[in-house]
Amino acid sequence: MSATAITLLRIAVAAVWLVFGVVFKLLDVVPRHRLIVASIVGEAAAGPVTLAVGAAETLLGLWVLSGIRPRTCAAVQTLAIAAMNTLELRSARGLLLAPVGMVCANVAFLAVVWYCALKGPARAAAS
Repeated sequence: MSATAITLLRIAVAAVWLVFGVVFKLLDVVPRHRLIVASIVGEAAAGPVTLAVGAAETLLGLWVLSGIRPRTCAAVQTLAIAAMNTLELRSARGLLLAPVGMVCANVAFLAVVWYCALKGPARAAAS
């Protein structure tokens, strides 16, 4: 696959994190995300925790765009998705639109994440 194609895939991966972080959580365009968080941490903490998760997802998207330490970034994305899926499946299954579909989509997403991390150019962090 060409470097251009890998760059486009990396931009698509970043876009997913940015949409879920900024649009769905920080801007609360999809309130169901806050409800999922509430089922895990309780209603009182749901607002601040949803904002924190949204900020973390946004930062992850920016990290993906930066191209810095792509393998470490892919590992963090894997841990984040595994943790979120586990919590959602255990505590908020009734709020999920398609639990099996979510897991399948995330496995496919992580395959793209790791492909980009392993095949794309690696940039070290600035010293």
